[in-house]
Amino acid sequence: MLATPFIRFKHRPSDAPFAHCVWEAESYQGGDFTSVAYPQSEIVVTHLDGVVTVSLRGPETHATRAWCPPSGAWVGIRFRRGVRLTPLDLATGVDGGVTLPTSGKKRFVMAGDSWEVPTAENADVFVAKLVRAGLLVRDRLVGAVLSGASVREDLRTVQRRFVRETGLSRQAIGGIERAHAATFMLRGGESILDTVAALGFADQPHLTRTLKRLVGLTPAQVASVDASQLSFMPPLESF
Repeated sequence: MLATPFIRFKHRPSDAPFAHCVWEAESYQGGDFTSVAYPQSEIVVTHLDGVVTVSLRGPETHATRAWCPPSGAWVGIRFRRGVRLTPLDLATGVDGGVTLPTSGKKRFVMAGDSWEVPTAENADVFVAKLVRAGLLVRDRLVGAVLSGASVREDLRTVQRRFVRETGLSRQAIGGIERAHAATFMLRGGESILDTVAALGFADQPHLTRTLKRLVGLTPAQVASVDASQLSFMPPLESF
């Protein structure tokens, strides 16, 4: 059993083809937390001190420590692997992002147009509008490789397309997902050695290095009842 979190998350799968899930969070007090690496882009709406902000975030390639303010509320739409949010420049969006101009609490500006701030309830409709507007796209080759299909293109072409469309290499995406899987196993009560064997880590030091870099904790810390508060980590995506 883990320590009582001061940020509480809930999420649901998205019905929109290009979105993985919709998540919500509330903070009950301020405090330090660990923002874990993740391989997708997302849109996040923040409600804090009566102000609404809308941010586009790219993938995170390593864990970082961050401060969570008290009495905040968030709604996030995390997109599927390989889906590109065209208004976000991945050259600067990886390990970063951009905050968009807002008009009051209900509208914001993206790609030169005014949009209604999405809620958890209308997130799927919002994503469908982004797709129709050409602001969410998926590369055929990247999608095929992620789903395990065979492709005719050479390895160099695949690598180049991955970086262009996702900001990450295929190997980096797989490494982050394996770190997430290890976290789920350890927090579910599996032993460190069983986690190493099940997920194909070379040995326990390999698992430790991976988790410290991508989740910010050692395996023992992940499994501890006093484990640090982590950022949102949804179930692993499948195609």
